[in-house]
Amino acid sequence: MFLQLEKGAADNTVEAYTHDFVALQNYLEDKSIDYKNVTLDNLLSFLIEIADLGISERSRARIISGIKSFFKFCVLDRLIENNPAELLELPTLPQYLPNVLSLEEIEKMIAMIDLSKWEGHRNVAIIETLYGSGVRVSELINIKLSGIHFDERYMKITGKGNKQRLVPLSEHTIKAISFWLKDRNLMTVKHGHEDFLFLNRRGSQLTRAMIFEVIKRAAKNAAIDKKISPHTFRHSFATHLFEGGANLRAIQQLLGHSSITTTEIYTHTGIQFIKEAILSYHPRNSKSLT
Repeated sequence: MFLQLEKGAADNTVEAYTHDFVALQNYLEDKSIDYKNVTLDNLLSFLIEIADLGISERSRARIISGIKSFFKFCVLDRLIENNPAELLELPTLPQYLPNVLSLEEIEKMIAMIDLSKWEGHRNVAIIETLYGSGVRVSELINIKLSGIHFDERYMKITGKGNKQRLVPLSEHTIKAISFWLKDRNLMTVKHGHEDFLFLNRRGSQLTRAMIFEVIKRAAKNAAIDKKISPHTFRHSFATHLFEGGANLRAIQQLLGHSSITTTEIYTHTGIQFIKEAILSYHPRNSKSLT
């Protein structure tokens, strides 16, 4: 409840933190240690034990973050006097460059979707919306018809921490959604799901798992040999904007990032693009020079 109300954490984040806390709780119970008497050494021993299980640095960082949040809450709620997790340090996470699809690969995926099937136009609209707006998969499945303004060409998105933002809609996205709505209007929609844009064949809101399946199938049919998920389109959206000259602050707002630091990964992603531009156009790299 603290994570949801005070920190605005998403359901998936709360679920992950809960799982981590249960692991800590089990460890403390095995050692007969009450959480009110936990010391920094106890926590370090727990982290060493889970490190031996071979979990990733990113997972360790999440676990430490959860521990720090829990004991901070305990201090704020006056359950304990001193915070034993205060001196825990988060591991330095390695920088990584996410997979990015080219426009040609995205268009190939769309071209391979069978429009004769009832879900054809829906799946095209899913891909066009992911790539055309850069929304997260959790945001995509919660897009409401009442939040789409076709004339003004934007839609209202509810992101992490229930924060809302306005996202412009491209001509391609509007066209794809319009085709899907013609098929959607012929469906029997389940009560309570009338306002959701994307539905399954039973007339219910789509799940995250179903979106992953749609993307996986489209990539396979297009013979694209890359590790692709719905988030790949978000990365592609941001990368292509940056390469096209978009301001980083604008990209931050479009993606709904609370910190510009998160958005700055796309400056690294665009390095290859910048390198190719220099090699192609800078006079010192011109092949015509002798």
